[in-house]
Amino acid sequence: MTIVKELESLVDLTQSSLLICLLSILFNPVAWNIVAQNEYRNKTITRMFGGNARYGCYFLALMIFSIGMLRDALYRRALVDQPQRAMLPAPLDTVVPAVLFFLGQTFVITSTWALGITGTFLGDYFGILMDHRVEGFPFNVLRDPMYVGSTMTFAAIALWYERPAGLFITLYVYTIYVLALRFEGPFTDMIYSKREQSRKKA
Repeated sequence: MTIVKELESLVDLTQSSLLICLLSILFNPVAWNIVAQNEYRNKTITRMFGGNARYGCYFLALMIFSIGMLRDALYRRALVDQPQRAMLPAPLDTVVPAVLFFLGQTFVITSTWALGITGTFLGDYFGILMDHRVEGFPFNVLRDPMYVGSTMTFAAIALWYERPAGLFITLYVYTIYVLALRFEGPFTDMIYSKREQSRKKA
Protein backbone atom coordinates (compact mmCIF):
# COMPACT_ATOMS: atom_id res chain seq x y z
CA MET A 1 0.00 0.00 0.00
CA THR A 2 2.86 2.37 0.86
CA ILE A 3 4.48 1.74 -2.55
CA VAL A 4 1.16 2.46 -4.30
CA LYS A 5 0.78 5.73 -2.42
CA GLU A 6 4.33 6.69 -3.26
CA LEU A 7 3.70 6.05 -6.96
CA GLU A 8 0.48 8.05 -6.81
CA SER A 9 2.45 10.97 -5.37
CA LEU A 10 4.83 10.81 -8.35
CA VAL A 11 2.41 10.15 -11.22
CA ASP A 12 -1.09 11.61 -11.39
CA LEU A 13 -2.98 9.09 -13.52
CA THR A 14 -6.17 11.16 -13.39
CA GLN A 15 -4.75 13.81 -15.73
CA SER A 16 -6.13 13.47 -19.26
CA SER A 17 -3.03 15.25 -20.59
CA LEU A 18 -0.96 12.22 -19.55
CA LEU A 19 -3.13 9.81 -21.55
CA ILE A 20 -3.11 12.12 -24.57
CA CYS A 21 0.68 12.35 -24.35
CA LEU A 22 1.10 8.57 -24.19
CA LEU A 23 -1.23 8.08 -27.15
CA SER A 24 0.67 10.64 -29.23
CA ILE A 25 3.98 8.90 -28.45
CA LEU A 26 2.52 5.56 -29.54
CA PHE A 27 0.89 7.04 -32.64
CA ASN A 28 4.04 8.38 -34.28
CA PRO A 29 6.16 5.25 -34.90
CA VAL A 30 3.14 2.99 -35.44
CA ALA A 31 1.48 5.31 -37.96
CA TRP A 32 4.64 6.06 -39.92
CA ASN A 33 5.61 2.42 -40.18
CA ILE A 34 2.15 1.54 -41.46
CA VAL A 35 2.14 4.45 -43.92
CA ALA A 36 5.67 3.69 -45.13
CA GLN A 37 5.05 -0.02 -45.64
CA ASN A 38 1.87 0.81 -47.54
CA GLU A 39 3.91 3.21 -49.67
CA TYR A 40 6.45 0.51 -50.43
CA ARG A 41 3.74 -1.89 -51.57
CA ASN A 42 1.17 0.43 -53.16
CA LYS A 43 2.95 3.75 -53.86
CA THR A 44 -0.07 5.65 -52.52
CA ILE A 45 1.75 8.89 -51.64
CA THR A 46 3.90 8.76 -54.78
CA ARG A 47 0.75 8.61 -56.91
CA MET A 48 -0.61 11.65 -55.04
CA PHE A 49 2.39 13.59 -56.39
CA GLY A 50 2.09 12.43 -59.97
CA GLY A 51 4.58 9.60 -59.61
CA ASN A 52 7.32 11.75 -58.08
CA ALA A 53 8.68 9.63 -55.21
CA ARG A 54 10.98 12.39 -53.93
CA TYR A 55 8.11 14.88 -53.54
CA GLY A 56 6.10 12.16 -51.80
CA CYS A 57 8.96 11.54 -49.37
CA TYR A 58 9.28 15.28 -48.66
CA PHE A 59 5.56 15.40 -47.93
CA LEU A 60 5.84 12.49 -45.50
CA ALA A 61 8.88 14.13 -43.89
CA LEU A 62 6.87 17.30 -43.30
CA MET A 63 4.04 15.29 -41.73
CA ILE A 64 6.39 13.32 -39.47
CA PHE A 65 8.22 16.47 -38.37
CA SER A 66 5.00 18.43 -37.72
CA ILE A 67 3.33 15.70 -35.69
CA GLY A 68 6.61 15.15 -33.84
CA MET A 69 6.51 18.81 -32.78
CA LEU A 70 2.92 18.34 -31.61
CA ARG A 71 3.97 15.26 -29.62
CA ASP A 72 6.72 17.27 -27.91
CA ALA A 73 4.26 20.03 -27.02
CA LEU A 74 1.83 17.47 -25.57
CA TYR A 75 4.68 15.98 -23.54
CA ARG A 76 5.52 19.35 -21.99
CA ARG A 77 1.83 19.97 -21.31
CA ALA A 78 1.56 16.60 -19.56
CA LEU A 79 4.60 17.36 -17.40
CA VAL A 80 3.14 20.67 -16.22
CA ASP A 81 0.07 18.78 -14.96
CA GLN A 82 2.15 16.24 -13.01
CA PRO A 83 3.52 16.44 -9.44
CA GLN A 84 6.86 18.22 -9.08
CA ARG A 85 9.65 16.76 -6.97
CA ALA A 86 13.38 17.49 -6.84
CA MET A 87 15.26 14.46 -8.19
CA LEU A 88 18.84 15.74 -8.24
CA PRO A 89 20.77 18.00 -5.85
CA ALA A 90 22.10 21.35 -7.03
CA PRO A 91 23.97 21.97 -9.29
CA LEU A 92 23.30 18.54 -10.87
CA ASP A 93 19.63 19.43 -11.20
CA THR A 94 20.57 21.78 -14.05
CA VAL A 95 23.86 20.31 -15.28
CA VAL A 96 22.64 16.74 -15.87
CA PRO A 97 19.50 17.64 -17.88
CA ALA A 98 21.46 20.25 -19.87
CA VAL A 99 24.16 17.72 -20.80
CA LEU A 100 21.57 15.05 -21.59
CA PHE A 101 19.64 17.45 -23.80
CA PHE A 102 22.78 18.58 -25.61
CA LEU A 103 23.94 15.02 -26.27
CA GLY A 104 20.47 13.87 -27.28
CA GLN A 105 20.00 16.69 -29.76
CA THR A 106 23.53 16.17 -31.07
CA PHE A 107 22.67 12.56 -31.91
CA VAL A 108 19.37 13.54 -33.54
CA ILE A 109 20.77 16.44 -35.60
CA THR A 110 23.93 14.66 -36.74
CA SER A 111 21.89 11.58 -37.68
CA THR A 112 19.66 13.73 -39.88
CA TRP A 113 22.70 15.44 -41.39
CA ALA A 114 24.40 12.11 -42.16
CA LEU A 115 21.30 10.49 -43.65
CA GLY A 116 19.80 13.49 -45.39
CA ILE A 117 16.06 14.18 -45.60
CA THR A 118 15.19 11.09 -47.63
CA GLY A 119 17.45 8.85 -45.57
CA THR A 120 15.96 10.12 -42.32
CA PHE A 121 12.32 10.14 -43.32
CA LEU A 122 11.82 6.67 -44.78
CA GLY A 123 12.94 7.43 -48.32
CA ASP A 124 13.92 3.80 -48.84
CA TYR A 125 10.22 2.88 -48.70
CA PHE A 126 9.74 5.23 -51.65
CA GLY A 127 12.51 3.49 -53.59
CA ILE A 128 15.03 6.24 -52.79
CA LEU A 129 17.88 4.06 -51.56
CA MET A 130 21.26 5.12 -50.23
CA ASP A 131 24.35 4.01 -52.14
CA HIS A 132 26.04 2.62 -49.04
CA ARG A 133 25.52 2.23 -45.31
CA VAL A 134 26.32 5.35 -43.27
CA GLU A 135 29.16 4.45 -40.90
CA GLY A 136 30.41 7.86 -39.73
CA PHE A 137 29.37 9.74 -36.60
CA PRO A 138 27.02 9.18 -34.88
CA PHE A 139 26.43 5.74 -36.41
CA ASN A 140 29.94 4.66 -35.42
CA VAL A 141 28.94 5.29 -31.78
CA LEU A 142 25.34 4.05 -31.70
CA ARG A 143 23.31 1.72 -33.90
CA ASP A 144 20.16 3.85 -33.65
CA PRO A 145 21.38 7.32 -32.61
CA MET A 146 18.17 9.11 -33.56
CA TYR A 147 16.00 6.99 -31.28
CA VAL A 148 18.59 7.07 -28.49
CA GLY A 149 18.97 10.84 -28.84
CA SER A 150 15.22 11.35 -28.74
CA THR A 151 14.93 9.22 -25.59
CA MET A 152 17.74 11.21 -23.94
CA THR A 153 15.89 14.42 -24.76
CA PHE A 154 12.70 13.15 -23.12
CA ALA A 155 14.68 12.28 -19.98
CA ALA A 156 16.44 15.66 -19.98
CA ILE A 157 13.16 17.57 -20.10
CA ALA A 158 11.71 15.43 -17.28
CA LEU A 159 14.73 16.20 -15.08
CA TRP A 160 14.71 19.89 -16.00
CA TYR A 161 11.05 20.29 -15.03
CA GLU A 162 11.59 18.01 -11.99
CA ARG A 163 8.70 15.75 -12.92
CA PRO A 164 9.20 12.07 -11.94
CA ALA A 165 6.29 11.20 -14.25
CA GLY A 166 8.48 12.35 -17.11
CA LEU A 167 10.95 9.57 -16.37
CA PHE A 168 8.15 7.01 -16.53
CA ILE A 169 7.11 8.52 -19.86
CA THR A 170 10.74 8.31 -21.03
CA LEU A 171 10.81 4.60 -20.21
CA TYR A 172 7.57 4.23 -22.18
CA VAL A 173 9.15 6.10 -25.12
CA TYR A 174 12.18 3.80 -25.08
CA THR A 175 9.93 0.72 -25.02
CA ILE A 176 7.90 2.00 -27.99
CA TYR A 177 11.08 2.71 -29.95
CA VAL A 178 12.50 -0.76 -29.28
CA LEU A 179 9.26 -2.36 -30.48
CA ALA A 180 9.13 -0.11 -33.55
CA LEU A 181 12.69 -1.07 -34.49
CA ARG A 182 11.72 -4.75 -34.47
CA PHE A 183 9.38 -4.01 -37.37
CA GLU A 184 11.29 -1.20 -39.07
CA GLY A 185 14.75 -2.78 -39.04
CA PRO A 186 13.95 -6.11 -40.74
CA PHE A 187 11.72 -4.42 -43.32
CA THR A 188 14.44 -1.95 -44.27
CA ASP A 189 17.00 -4.77 -44.44
CA MET A 190 14.64 -6.63 -46.80
CA ILE A 191 14.43 -3.60 -49.13
CA TYR A 192 18.20 -3.34 -49.43
CA SER A 193 18.59 -7.11 -49.72
CA LYS A 194 16.25 -7.09 -52.71
CA ARG A 195 18.29 -4.34 -54.33
CA GLU A 196 21.50 -6.34 -53.91
CA GLN A 197 19.85 -9.38 -55.44
CA SER A 198 18.71 -7.28 -58.41
CA ARG A 199 22.23 -5.92 -58.86
CA LYS A 200 23.71 -9.41 -58.84
CA LYS A 201 21.21 -10.57 -61.46
CA ALA A 202 22.01 -7.55 -63.60
